[in-house]
Amino acid sequence: MKILFLPDHITVNAEVGEPILEVAERAGVTIPTGCLIGSCHACEVELNDSQIICACITAIPPGEKEMTINLSLDMDW
Repeated sequence: MKILFLPDHITVNAEVGEPILEVAERAGVTIPTGCLIGSCHACEVELNDSQIICACITAIPPGEKEMTINLSLDMDW
């Protein structure tokens, strides 16, 4: 699957089930983290369907050919 990280327009290939944080790291994209269990919401990103998720506990989902991950959320935590 092709993953596009915004706002920097960095594209990388990823496998279904691969953790989003690992995909971002491989692409040279930094997603802020805190607790790494989804409680602090420091790693919130927006997916192409406007769904807000915690990247630290989310993997690449099946059934899509490409996915956009927008990192430019208002991080007010």
